[in-house]
Amino acid sequence: MTQDNSSNKKLIFSDLREELEKINPIEEFRSWLDEAEKHEPNDHNVASVASVDKDGMPNVRMQLLKGLDERGFTFYTNFNSVKAKELSDSPKAALCFHWKTSRQQVRVRGIIEEVSIDECDAYFATRSRGSQLGAWASLQSSELDCRKTLEQRAKEMEVKFEGEDVPRPPHWKGFRINPLSIEFWQDGEFRLHDRVIFKRDAPSDKWSFARYYP
Repeated sequence: MTQDNSSNKKLIFSDLREELEKINPIEEFRSWLDEAEKHEPNDHNVASVASVDKDGMPNVRMQLLKGLDERGFTFYTNFNSVKAKELSDSPKAALCFHWKTSRQQVRVRGIIEEVSIDECDAYFATRSRGSQLGAWASLQSSELDCRKTLEQRAKEMEVKFEGEDVPRPPHWKGFRINPLSIEFWQDGEFRLHDRVIFKRDAPSDKWSFARYYP
């Protein structure tokens, strides 16, 4: 990082092109996420996930990031949900991470792919038993007559799997967003925010980058 001597505010990246060329945006995001964990009191890994329906109407909701590597950003959900249907029908999505304490934001846009069954099984096994049972109990995105019905379904799942490991429901799987664009944003004085975007045309391409007006 370099210092802006006029305002004494830190820039997120150097203005030197040779320094920007060294940056892997996914690893840079990982460092921001690790830093956020130190300061955000709840769910530092939460992001809004945007999708569109068959008519092009957008939808957005909050989702916990559960995996990050060079392939992209991974989260899990019920594949019978509205979210999953939209992402399957139109396999492109956007993420937005916002950390209020550090006044930072990262936006991600990319291509959707399904996570392998082995990876889904491995992650599901790490969830708490209550969350595992909840994945069976919830008919996500279906209309619910009353809260009592949901609670009753949860109790039924407790009985069904009593004394045994809870298997992953076949409809509970994962999506990965393979990024084509990652934008880093840092709050600046007088709304002179710092904004750098890394882009590529395809997942196999090399990243390009540019600084943008806020």
